[in-house]
Amino acid sequence: MFKVEVMSLFKPKEQKAKFTEIPIDQVVANPHQPRKNFSGDSLAELCDSIKTYGLIQPITVRKGTYSKYELIAGERRLRACTMAGMKTIPAIIIDVSNYESAAIAMIENLQRENLNFFDEAEGYSNLISDFNITQEELAQRIGKTQATIANKIRILKLSPVVKKIIKANNLTERHARALLKLPGEDIQLKALKKITKNNLNVTQTDEYVEFLLSPKKPKNNQKSTRIFKDIRIFSNTIKQAIDMMNKSGVNAYSEKNETDEYIEYLVKIPKFMQKEP
Repeated sequence: MFKVEVMSLFKPKEQKAKFTEIPIDQVVANPHQPRKNFSGDSLAELCDSIKTYGLIQPITVRKGTYSKYELIAGERRLRACTMAGMKTIPAIIIDVSNYESAAIAMIENLQRENLNFFDEAEGYSNLISDFNITQEELAQRIGKTQATIANKIRILKLSPVVKKIIKANNLTERHARALLKLPGEDIQLKALKKITKNNLNVTQTDEYVEFLLSPKKPKNNQKSTRIFKDIRIFSNTIKQAIDMMNKSGVNAYSEKNETDEYIEYLVKIPKFMQKEP
């Protein structure tokens, strides 16, 4: 026996649900299906399971036009049953509005297999535009916070080529949100090249994005330290030259005079070498 659970996204109301077998070729896709891609391996596994054990959970549909049924939830199950060669499929028929149908499809995908975050964001955006509701209203009806909805939708601002690279390299939503901080596609692509080449995690990506936004400049004390090291090298060079001349029998010497602005060396080398007795 199947347990029928229908959640109203508006005010509680009486729901009439009917369980029956319907022809698979009479089921049409949900125009608001948020999932765009379905794993072939995952579908094949589900198809094998259905062949062995049957379909454990029915799909959910509503009456469409011309004696058709519009799918609300269960597209993976529908596709797998079609692959298995089934002619009919167990279905729950419910009476819902266009918005309820779209929202249930979204929730069903969120609660099941992980939905690609771009598809999820696209789904939220479509619900808002198609049914003329606010982010806050959508958040209340699907059990999310308004901030979550807003952050999801923001990633749609990335260009198609940036989205394609993110998907191809299996980067996370947090990678995508970090790239949003960069002003323009060119610098985002530059960052992506570094991220993918060096396999940067989210923390490393955040740090690299901050570097691109405000490159670190040497601090004054770092510059002073470098100059001080250079002066020591010059001083040592002079000292070594004097020592070499003394070892060679040249009685050379140097005098050092230091002011606030300069370090002055006076090197004296005798014109004539002192003769040994």
